[in-house]
Amino acid sequence: MTQILESVPNFSEGRDLEKIERIVQPFRGREGVKLLDYHRDEDHNRCVVTVVGAPEPLKAAVLESMAAAIAVIDMRTHKGQHPRMGAVDVVPFIPVKGVAMPEAVDLSRQVAEAAARKFNLPIFLYEESATAAHRRNLAEVRKGQFEGMAEKIKLAAWKPDFGPAEIHPSAGATAVGARMPLIAYNVNLGTANLEIANDIARKIRHLSGGLRYCKALGIDLKDRGIVQVSINMTDYTRTALYRVFELIRIEARRWGVPVVGSEIVGLVPMGALIDTAAYYLQLENFKTEQVLESRIYE
Repeated sequence: MTQILESVPNFSEGRDLEKIERIVQPFRGREGVKLLDYHRDEDHNRCVVTVVGAPEPLKAAVLESMAAAIAVIDMRTHKGQHPRMGAVDVVPFIPVKGVAMPEAVDLSRQVAEAAARKFNLPIFLYEESATAAHRRNLAEVRKGQFEGMAEKIKLAAWKPDFGPAEIHPSAGATAVGARMPLIAYNVNLGTANLEIANDIARKIRHLSGGLRYCKALGIDLKDRGIVQVSINMTDYTRTALYRVFELIRIEARRWGVPVVGSEIVGLVPMGALIDTAAYYLQLENFKTEQVLESRIYE
């Protein structure tokens, strides 16, 4: 049986095209691996790569890309709107075909152990790979970011799963794990007031009593003169995209602020868009099988 996993490594570089190309190159033209997408954001100063492949070729490509990122990114000079703790900030593995979650967890641990050994890098396991309940949530692992990680990593509760109990001088620390498909979804607001975005993020995220399977924070898009509610949807089958969008629109209305656009970072499962289209078009009894492409490529 064919085995396919997806990996979506996030790198702390979204501005220097030459550096991004070096980081992405290991995923190109490699047997057993296919680069699907890479998205860079200058405000976030972050690049998100989406790649699929068989376990062993994917593992090799990810480690080679990590090596490139560690060589060209210096976290001591890195500035960006998105929370981050390392040059290779997070490396998730998602089972796609012929792979069960335990196998994705096993691959994530192999990559974590190898990266820690090769790069002398502290690695935290998160989500399904986590070794303790308080390490499952990436936001908790990353809290303190690069600047605070040097002290945090000395605490017994935050000893790395692999690698030294001190941050890499220029590459910081990395989280590696296995998880369900995640949708990175951002909603832009017609205001420059960051507190409005932060307030709405607090209202919608699960941690603050909002929507389950929703993580959110406010981002200042200085170059555009607007702010953004940046969202990670950890299970779109249980909390739909349209529900998040509508709640943001309701909360923005309280501030007298319009929603001026939204974006999806990287790739998105077709089901999430079909669900949203069905909601806004008020389709009755609509099924995925009615989408032309789903029948052609099945």
